[in-house]
Amino acid sequence: MNVLRTLAATLLSLAAGGAFAATAEKIDKPNIVVILADDLGYADVGFNGSKDIVTPNLDKLANEGMTFSEAYTAHPFCGPSRAALMTGRYPHKIGSQFNLPVRGSFVGVPTEEKFVSKMLQENGYFTGAVGKWHLGEAPEYHPNRRGFDEFYGFLGGGHNYFPEQFNKFYAKQKAQGLTNIDPYARPLEHNGKEVEVNEYITDALSREGVAFVQKAAGTGKPFFLYLAYNAPHSPLQAKQEDMAKFPNIENKDRKTYAGMVYAMDRGIGELVEALKSTGQLDNTLIVFFSDNGGDKRYGANNDPLRAGKGSVFEGGFRTPMVMHWPKQINARSRFDHPVKALDLFPTFASLAGAELEPDNKLDGKNLLPFLQSGEPPHKDELIFALRHRGSYSDASVRRNQWKAVKVGEHSSWKLFDIERDKEEKHDLAEEYPLMLRDMVREMEVWSWDNAQPGWFHIHKEGVLWRQNGMPRFDKTFATD
Repeated sequence: MNVLRTLAATLLSLAAGGAFAATAEKIDKPNIVVILADDLGYADVGFNGSKDIVTPNLDKLANEGMTFSEAYTAHPFCGPSRAALMTGRYPHKIGSQFNLPVRGSFVGVPTEEKFVSKMLQENGYFTGAVGKWHLGEAPEYHPNRRGFDEFYGFLGGGHNYFPEQFNKFYAKQKAQGLTNIDPYARPLEHNGKEVEVNEYITDALSREGVAFVQKAAGTGKPFFLYLAYNAPHSPLQAKQEDMAKFPNIENKDRKTYAGMVYAMDRGIGELVEALKSTGQLDNTLIVFFSDNGGDKRYGANNDPLRAGKGSVFEGGFRTPMVMHWPKQINARSRFDHPVKALDLFPTFASLAGAELEPDNKLDGKNLLPFLQSGEPPHKDELIFALRHRGSYSDASVRRNQWKAVKVGEHSSWKLFDIERDKEEKHDLAEEYPLMLRDMVREMEVWSWDNAQPGWFHIHKEGVLWRQNGMPRFDKTFATD
């Protein structure tokens, strides 16, 4: 059976008021573009109500497509969130619950975990990754070994933005005979070979995203592009002409951050133009979101959500999100039910006509039927967030409108009606103690088959894990 033609027929049967167009045309396997921002604040795009940062190209995609008000990543940090996106599994299940070690990394997301890129490659897609990897630096973890035909970017967790800074620093360290060089200063690479960069990093990544789209147009295959910007992740470094777009922002960090977001938005506009000029836009699904919440230490704004990057409160892992697919998704549509980045793997598998193994352990589900019907994809199901610290864990679990949260070693569990109280200000634990206890118990059961961490971001984390007998879930899930 042609899965995609069946999908098209389903779309044709929908009412005009649905999220998908009533006049949707028959489709071949669509191209898929995932654009991932890094540490972008919930309120730092125009389509989510930004008052000071302008994002005209993202706003155009949002206006022509669907926005998501309750999109969640699987972890409030970069590395684990990306591992979840690639594998479709909670990072805690595969030992990827910490960021990778800062330097000299010989570990990575286990190779037995199939990446979404590999799944699409096996189903006829030309695949490319551009930008930040952060999933393993050893050869067996390289993007070209994980299902990407093309890779341009850097393998570590971040990078300086101006070549006049990082090129000079790299040359100096090489001249000193050093091998364990700061990852923020290493050269970028193309398919394993160092390349010279002489432009602002965000602009370079945008250029390479455009180049991939142009190359893909000549392959005769559908394509998958994973464009993973490191903007607006620290260090705060923006071009003067981009910061000049925001004369009304007085705070230096906020102005620099705004310039970084603006540069990313400009690049997204260039990518869309490339899709248009090569005749591929109409058959391309674009998905935009962030890897986690904005880092408030570096100018981000997550209003009205509580906290930010690293937190299991909403501001830590609830992100702006857009889907754009001309002639398939209605313009100015909005989805107000929880979705997860974990849902993208099975959704893309459906679009590609891929058959998933019957015993697959994916933690998401195909969103297409729910985007078509408008029904909640995770009704009565649980959405988890779990961050380990030195001697305890912060945890949260959401079911429908209810969210239970425990933050801090000596704190108690709190309960919020997240639909009415997205700021998480009004604790209802005393009013609904049985509901709270039930949700916490269910999260405890979920934790039973969590894997031991495969690595720690810094040495001290590993020492504390062993010294304190972590994960100490008996303490995490105590409600009495």
